[in-house]
Amino acid sequence: MAARVALQLTGVERHYTQGDNSLSILKGVDFSLKAGQTVALVAPSGTGKSTLLHLAGLLERPDAGEVLINGVSCGTMGDQQRTAIRRNDIGFVYQFHHLLPEFTAIENIMMPQLIAGLAKAEARERSAALLDYMRIGHRAEHRPAELSGGEQQRVAIARAVANAPLVLLADEPTGNLDPETAGYVFEALEALVRQSGLAAMIATHNYQLASLMDRRVTLENGKVVELD
Repeated sequence: MAARVALQLTGVERHYTQGDNSLSILKGVDFSLKAGQTVALVAPSGTGKSTLLHLAGLLERPDAGEVLINGVSCGTMGDQQRTAIRRNDIGFVYQFHHLLPEFTAIENIMMPQLIAGLAKAEARERSAALLDYMRIGHRAEHRPAELSGGEQQRVAIARAVANAPLVLLADEPTGNLDPETAGYVFEALEALVRQSGLAAMIATHNYQLASLMDRRVTLENGKVVELD
């Protein structure tokens, strides 16, 4: 049976106005991502990578076209509905971990689950299991400042998938790490994708990591183009 399409962009456009000038960033993007699939978004700075991720993650609205999550069009949804989808169906990982400094690793992972209404005991149990899966269970009670860069990113990834999203969007998740640590973090991320069946779009400048993903795409003239 064919894997379901978790994320689909159809005819998506995004324009920005600067003074009297209109800047077209995305010009009719068509793109789809299936469950259990990893795609590397490899493109130079300034071509619209972050804009594409923001639109896919419902952080921005397109000027034209549709964004569908699990087959459901999100274009006409109100802010509350979009927020609910972001909370339940989309996970985000950024170049900087954005962990809450006053909370421990396990508490950072518990937070989105508690916000979603999960009982504290169950949230702690799931968070501990994710930390073990990322091979940092022994660091559960440490605060972010006490963790290495690679450990911080693994906690950030665990937090992003804590609510079992359909789609994971990552913007240069290994950009601040040395090559060896970056490889280890990506290995953990890929294992999570395979295990959970979520769909992952990862923006990266690391061509070695990109080569390990199922697909590679770039942005040319405001459109998504398949590489290879």
